[in-house]
Amino acid sequence: MATTLKTRLLVIGGGPGGYVAALRAAQLGVETVLLDADRLGGTCLIRGCIPSKALIHAAGYYQDLAESAKSARFGIGILGTPTLEFAATMRWKEGIVDSLNGGVKTLLRRAKVRVVSGYARFTDAKTCNVETPEGPTTIAAEHVILATGSLPIEMPGLPFGDHVISSTGALSLTEVPRRLVIVGAGYIGLELGTAFAKFGSAVTVVEAQNRILPLYDAELTAPVQRWLEKHHVTLHLGAKALGMTDGALGVETAQGNRISLPADKVLVTIGRRPNAEGWGLEQMGIEMSGRFIKVDDRCATSTRGVWAIGDLVGEPMLAHKASAQGNMVAEIISGQRLRFDAAAIPSVCFTEPEVVSVGVDPDTAAKREEVLVGQFPFQANGRALSMDGGATGGFVRVVARKSDHRILGIQAVGTHISELSAQFVTIMEMGGVLEDVAGIIHAHPTLSEAFHESALKALGHAIHI
Repeated sequence: MATTLKTRLLVIGGGPGGYVAALRAAQLGVETVLLDADRLGGTCLIRGCIPSKALIHAAGYYQDLAESAKSARFGIGILGTPTLEFAATMRWKEGIVDSLNGGVKTLLRRAKVRVVSGYARFTDAKTCNVETPEGPTTIAAEHVILATGSLPIEMPGLPFGDHVISSTGALSLTEVPRRLVIVGAGYIGLELGTAFAKFGSAVTVVEAQNRILPLYDAELTAPVQRWLEKHHVTLHLGAKALGMTDGALGVETAQGNRISLPADKVLVTIGRRPNAEGWGLEQMGIEMSGRFIKVDDRCATSTRGVWAIGDLVGEPMLAHKASAQGNMVAEIISGQRLRFDAAAIPSVCFTEPEVVSVGVDPDTAAKREEVLVGQFPFQANGRALSMDGGATGGFVRVVARKSDHRILGIQAVGTHISELSAQFVTIMEMGGVLEDVAGIIHAHPTLSEAFHESALKALGHAIHI
């Protein structure tokens, strides 16, 4: 027998946008139902950010052992060859996912969020039908937050299947591919490509544009490209993937030649698309902006009481953006007056070495106004050198307006540089100027001193360079 459930807030999707929205709303006393057909945590926690970073960490550990077996490092060597039981590595990765998934469940239960398992099928803007394990249920709400996330894009002629996999498939492999071809040199492809190269795969990357990580400037990505080339990752830039024939990927090179790349697996990472189909969006009367749901600066859609967040509403498709938007919308529904006006949303690429960018790069900023640029190399940073991270070509760079020294952007590449992203964002969100960074006492020896020195450099009086 069908049941009807009425609630003040219905959240569709249990990823980092949806579950954060549900938790915050419940904290504020808003009766909340969270609907999701998958494991709580979404793409990021279950088959994206978290498992990929676990795999990257394990791969780095294995590579360190393998290199120490070949020749002593720091006076430390090992006898014999390290072994890799990849299935055990994947079980360890899944243990992390399970732990975090359980944590999300616990948080929602404590907050008294009602979690319903199933797929939504909307019949109007605020009513959906769900086939739950307990039977059909109709859910009606005063407010609806759409947080269904995104899906990997398939290439024409390369549908996902046995040989052709998405990032989800790559994180579910039971053995390391001997030959891995990656189509797309964005952050997803290169993060996974770096990991599998460390595990021992012969990795080849095919990218349609003329350089890797095209969303970042060339100077910032140069250390990553040097690492790839040093570790025998083959790059075909300005090339086009044509399709699979007899276990090999056909490629048209930048010079117009056609080559065949044998591959045990072909990993396609050419981008993601909003998950906007199959759950009744067309029944909701919501205005679109291309393939994305159109929202204002409160994440409100064209239909009153319906909100959309995260990957559904456009770039950047980042988990932390979705969480921030979900938190904000929950607070708006509870009566607060807020707008999404993030001065700085950081992007991080967990390649070798890591890349961080927030705000604008020097070329973009210089097109609008006169700027000051300060750059400090990791080669002159004591902590980087003590971690064997000084020779990667890493650096921290700050971009500031010349007239008032207001910081407009910060970019960095180097060992563990992702951990400085919060400091970069904080100083920009607070409207910091170069003198603010220069006046802060940074602990020694830390990587953060490179940020301090980059600000000093922009002011014309760096100490250690």
